[in-house]
Amino acid sequence: MAIPSGPAEPGRIPARPGALPDARSEGPDGRARYRAVFAVPEFRCVFAAHLLSSLGVVVCEIALSLLVFRLTSSPLLSALTFALGLLPYVLGGTLLSAVADRYPARGVLVGCDLLCAGAAAAMVLPGTPVAVLLGLRCVIAAIAPVFAGTRAATLGAILGEGDLFVLGRSVIRIVNQSAQLVGFAAGGLLLAAVSPAAVLAVTAGTFLGSALLLGVGTRARPARGGSRGALLGASLAGVRRLLGDRRVRALLLLSWLPPTFVVVPEALLIPYSDRLGVGPAGLGLLMCSMPVGAVLAETLVGSLLGPRARTRLTFPMGLFAVLPSLGFAAGPPLGWAVLLLALTGTGISYNFGVDRWFVAAVPDALLGQAMTVMQAGRMTIMGLGMGAAGAAAEYAPLRVVMPAAGVVGAVCVLAVIAEVRRTAAGDGAGGPRAGAGAAWPGAAPET
Repeated sequence: MAIPSGPAEPGRIPARPGALPDARSEGPDGRARYRAVFAVPEFRCVFAAHLLSSLGVVVCEIALSLLVFRLTSSPLLSALTFALGLLPYVLGGTLLSAVADRYPARGVLVGCDLLCAGAAAAMVLPGTPVAVLLGLRCVIAAIAPVFAGTRAATLGAILGEGDLFVLGRSVIRIVNQSAQLVGFAAGGLLLAAVSPAAVLAVTAGTFLGSALLLGVGTRARPARGGSRGALLGASLAGVRRLLGDRRVRALLLLSWLPPTFVVVPEALLIPYSDRLGVGPAGLGLLMCSMPVGAVLAETLVGSLLGPRARTRLTFPMGLFAVLPSLGFAAGPPLGWAVLLLALTGTGISYNFGVDRWFVAAVPDALLGQAMTVMQAGRMTIMGLGMGAAGAAAEYAPLRVVMPAAGVVGAVCVLAVIAEVRRTAAGDGAGGPRAGAGAAWPGAAPET
């Protein structure tokens, strides 16, 4: 199956076998619907595999945190297991990013799943030292951005780079948010019935199931190519090329910055719930609010709006995502706090436009690496945002720290939006550059 190297025209779905929606999957205006995405057999396998592995990761975090706490009685080491789910992203996303384009995608995806399954299985071995358990958690986290970047680039081959690709990415985000809700509940139920080691064995099984689905249900495609030479050098060279291009750099910042400030109120929910005196039930409600808002917004925007309308939401929703935290200056009670967090979650819908512009701005030979860098950067900077929020809350009251994230975030997001607009070539809405992705001999000049 031919894979076009250039970008799709806005609103147009490239003609590729198995990726076009039938009439039942389109609305009266002819635009693609979520049903069109699930009509593609390969995507159904990718979706099922992602669902399995996402649930496995969430359950793994809970079980491993509990296991470490039982072994050490240390709250610090227990909390560190969650932090280690974010921090190694920067290593995998920079030092291994060239893997996503250098090798055939199906082999990379299956290999990543098998490595994660092996790491999870090793956690189950009796007598495994805590340091080794944490190291194995780092292995899974370092592999994650390579897997996510390769999968995102593969969606372009499966669905095309037009509206179906955007909707496919939306489905992946919905799974990510839903996995938090379902995974925490399922993990809690499992841990109430069996040991943490047994739950980690289940996690290994989810990775194996994901590998099987991807190995059997997706087509073998040749590697995109990417940079040559030693893997480490090629990865770093590719990252430099991506960050050296002004348009790509602006879109990466637009992808990274809103989540950085969105996680500040989320990171402080435990002390905030304690301040409200709402107990575990209230804390659970607060923690669920943002994912629920994100799933609802993602589903509604993807279902009810067409490509142009979704693209027009990019800048407003990217800015709106950081604004609800301003409401915490009033010290809202539980109900209002839940509403503010749910509204924050709706800002996720700005990613529809970012995905379309980004895939059009990056050459096909580096698309896998670019998606890896995007994912790794987002997770790393979110982890830094959480850490900064906790540090700030040590010296300032929550009613200052939480709204401050909204103020600083709004300034930063507005600056990045201005840069994205400046890098758009003759497209007043901030859309993709004409001809971007077809050829890229070097970094775009600074003008």
